[in-house]
Amino acid sequence: MIRFLLKGLIRDRHRSLLPIIVTALGVMLTVVFHSWLTGVLGDSIEYNARFASGHVKAMTPAYHSNMQQMPNDLAILGAGQMMDSLQVLYPFMDWVERIHFAGLIDVPDENGETRIQGNALGLGIDLLSPTSQETERLNLQQSLRTGNLPARPGEALMSHEFSAKLGIKTGDVFTLIGSTMYRELAVYNFTLSGTVEFGTTALDRGSVIVDLQDARFALNMEDAAGEILGFNVSGYFDEEMTGQVINEFNSRFYDTEDIFSTMMISLRDQNNMGTFLDYSTKLIGLLLVIFITAMSIILWNAGLLGGLRRYGEFGMRLAIGEEKNHVYRTMIYESLIIGILGSVGGVFLGMLIASYLQKNGIDLGIMMKNATILIPSVFHARITSQTWYIGFIPGVFSALIGTMLAGIGIYKRQTARLIKELQA
Repeated sequence: MIRFLLKGLIRDRHRSLLPIIVTALGVMLTVVFHSWLTGVLGDSIEYNARFASGHVKAMTPAYHSNMQQMPNDLAILGAGQMMDSLQVLYPFMDWVERIHFAGLIDVPDENGETRIQGNALGLGIDLLSPTSQETERLNLQQSLRTGNLPARPGEALMSHEFSAKLGIKTGDVFTLIGSTMYRELAVYNFTLSGTVEFGTTALDRGSVIVDLQDARFALNMEDAAGEILGFNVSGYFDEEMTGQVINEFNSRFYDTEDIFSTMMISLRDQNNMGTFLDYSTKLIGLLLVIFITAMSIILWNAGLLGGLRRYGEFGMRLAIGEEKNHVYRTMIYESLIIGILGSVGGVFLGMLIASYLQKNGIDLGIMMKNATILIPSVFHARITSQTWYIGFIPGVFSALIGTMLAGIGIYKRQTARLIKELQA
């Protein structure tokens, strides 16, 4: 029977072409909407992870209690040994050391005297190691406005807005004045190699990025790190996996009686990200339910109208002796075939668009210009396992339900009145 119905649908395009196109378009929109919504909220989470929290973060309990103050006097000692242990125990994650610091940027004039000063928030990351992925993780190459990335010790990046405020350009020397790990005065000269713009006020207001070894030398933090961040190699936060890592790590290294032992926390436990994760999950679910319901109603109506328009055909088939049950079943089978074909086509088209958006994204930097929280300027779609099948919900089931409701009218047809209808 399926083969017979397929031949009928292929030969009668009026009965199959438009329903398949409508179904495919509805499924395509569902797939694109799901991947885009998942990607936008996911990018916001990952942006915070890359710049601030990591998927997991290791630090001393004392540092954790005063984390907003960036207390490098409470940093992890023996960071190199801890890094080796983490890489052996959890090789499925990428581990990096970072140092956050604050200080005064002093820009000299031609006589070497102070010309202008400004407060800065600094970040020490591994910029010079050939195997480091920090440059890509923070998207530094794409964020460059002038100059180049640091290529040798003593070079630094500065936010473009901050450098313009200080009147400093590529190649100029500036001095960082701050406090060492032992609360001594720190004075260290850097050469500006380039300026960056992230499109986020929180980062562009007064940021300085230096190599990790330069930060250690300037702040007297030999073999120390304020934080050790871990990132899932997939690039996305996995709450179940990170939870297992945290529980195992803390059972090994965390001593509740020692404020200088090493503890680990999740992205969820930082910067109110737990609330954001819960909110984003509920928001995605709510918006998807609303959108899929809307698409389902559209496709349900399409199936319902398609069935109603064919009442004359059904009357003819009943008049020549075909059973009502058989007519109803063939009607449902046809709708199922159309739904599957349209859904497959819609998923294919939706995946093409979603793949493009996942790779290239859409730049919404103008809208994010005055954002005071860490949020990306370019948003990408994200294809997940749900993206592959979520379009079949409105594509197959909604159209099928519409057809089933329309087909109920077949059982209400009175054979005695068919002759009059056919003569009309």
